[in-house]
Amino acid sequence: MEASCLELALEGERLCKSGDYRAGVSFFESAIQVGTEDLQILSAIYSQLGNAYFHLQDYTKALEFHRHDLTLTRTIRDQLGEAKASGNLGNTLKVLGRYDEAAACCQRHLDISRMLHDKVGQARALYNYGNVYHAKGKNICWSGVDPGDFPEEARAALKKASQYYEANLSIVKELGDRAAQGRTYGNLGNTQYLLGSFQNAVLAHEQRLLIAKEFGDRAAERRAYCNLGNAFIFLGQFEVAAEHYKRTLQLARQLRDRAVEAQACYSLGNTYTLLQDYERAIDYHLKHLVIAQDLKDRIGEGRACWSLANAHTALGNHEQALHFAEKHLEISKEVGDRSGELTARMNVSDLQLVLGLRLNDSITSTDGLYTHTSAGSSPQAVRPRTGRRLSMENMELMKLSRDKSPGPPDEEETSPKQTKTSPIAKTSSKLFFITRFKSKKQKSGGGSPSKSLPGQGSPPSSPQPEPKDTPEPLGDEGFFDLLSRFQGNRMDDQRCSLDSRSSGASTPSPSVANRLLEASAQPGHFLDLLATSQSRRLDEQRVSVGGLPGLRLDKSGSQSVLSQLIASADGKEPEEDFFDMLIKCQGSRLDDQRCAAPPPAPRGPTVPDEDFFSLVLRSQAKRMDEQRVILPSDPAPAHLNPD
Repeated sequence: MEASCLELALEGERLCKSGDYRAGVSFFESAIQVGTEDLQILSAIYSQLGNAYFHLQDYTKALEFHRHDLTLTRTIRDQLGEAKASGNLGNTLKVLGRYDEAAACCQRHLDISRMLHDKVGQARALYNYGNVYHAKGKNICWSGVDPGDFPEEARAALKKASQYYEANLSIVKELGDRAAQGRTYGNLGNTQYLLGSFQNAVLAHEQRLLIAKEFGDRAAERRAYCNLGNAFIFLGQFEVAAEHYKRTLQLARQLRDRAVEAQACYSLGNTYTLLQDYERAIDYHLKHLVIAQDLKDRIGEGRACWSLANAHTALGNHEQALHFAEKHLEISKEVGDRSGELTARMNVSDLQLVLGLRLNDSITSTDGLYTHTSAGSSPQAVRPRTGRRLSMENMELMKLSRDKSPGPPDEEETSPKQTKTSPIAKTSSKLFFITRFKSKKQKSGGGSPSKSLPGQGSPPSSPQPEPKDTPEPLGDEGFFDLLSRFQGNRMDDQRCSLDSRSSGASTPSPSVANRLLEASAQPGHFLDLLATSQSRRLDEQRVSVGGLPGLRLDKSGSQSVLSQLIASADGKEPEEDFFDMLIKCQGSRLDDQRCAAPPPAPRGPTVPDEDFFSLVLRSQAKRMDEQRVILPSDPAPAHLNPD
């Protein structure tokens, strides 16, 4: 016996709840193939199928089915379903990076929930709204920028996210939903961290930690400890940060998450480097290196080697430091890390100078990068580079961007010969149009066959000197009149003539000609004829209701569904529908012209999301700022006073 659409959908829902989303998708797809006349069931199938594709990270399919769900809920006037569909659509658009559209969907979700006095729906809409602005602010300028140093656009988005999270907190506290409070506190802490409010971030993450312990959620507890460690690093409390990272390491081992365990070791190693406890730092970096090798994370392995080279350099173990620096150089070349390769080369050259290896390997400079030549090659002169710091301050070189590194000059640079302006190039643009118009006239008017135009097979001739009696260029009015006549020929070529006597024009049939003459004599009849011909184009652009997958319509059901669709369409203002369609149409054209943002720097699974070296550089920069001397500013001279 063949299963019905509802039975297949229920089985797909059960599988998705158990975590088997692929099997659930197959059942939902089968339910759509069977089809149903019940729009409520079909809407539920679209919603579940969109969520399943979202979990499978197939966001294009998720967006498609959530849009189908939104269409059906509007058709049957299910406001609660429309609110949920808008929320799902907003989450999907957020992941796709379409933040403005996602914010519009979240606003629709919030408006409907407020109209229905649905507190739970309002809390969800505010939470999703905050997530959209949090992702937008973080995505604007995240790579290479420290928390608190974002541009104003990103800071504005993050402040909005913080406001929506706080509004969500007030509602979930009223509802007594502790789990929702924990999630909001975690996101609020991350937002405050990005804004540079590290003390507020600590307060929020401490609340997140308490709620995670209440529910026994070890994964959330581990994230809270890690976020607290990052915040305390920026507050300069390295000992407290180390304690939180140790708790992160313990929970990662309990959860048997090797990648997170390596991240905790990486953070601990760098924290003890800040504390100048280099032996303990080496211990944790070696643990990170072992896990990165087991997980085949070459980027994480390179970071571990770099950190080990710095720690051994600080201890004076230059031989071991050179070993790890060369390993870091090898991995940086392999993964294409340009800045890491630059730093590794300079570290290797420093260590070789310290160890006195100039007899075996001489260091040469090639395109601004220090390379090695074998002992058999001819040695080249080496400029001694004194005063270089061999400690962790080499990590400041990570701030070097690719465009700052020296390189060969642009190959497309204009040569001196090409910079000379020819007499032809000095000719006015107006004279160019005049010449082009004259040539067109000679073509159409049957000029002398002995005179050939350039570009039509005639041999090139030397440029003739301009006659002295060259007429003055036309004025603006004459130029635009000439231009309009020149362009008018192109329009005339596309016109169709009703005059049968004109040469080359197709002669219309007598019936068509008579109808056109009658239409010109009777304006009303002409408008009817025009409406009839244009209506075909409108019919070709109509969308049939049967385009929704899984919708089956019989003769009785089709009329009711069509009436619902017409009623839902008539319920809106015509101007709003037109502008909605116009925005959608033009929006797609704008999206086609957008250029994709540069991909983020590759990060291995054993390297934390927070680039720890930015934390190190920021903390070291404070020490340098404390040693600066501020010169007294002289009063401005009188002649520079704007008043």
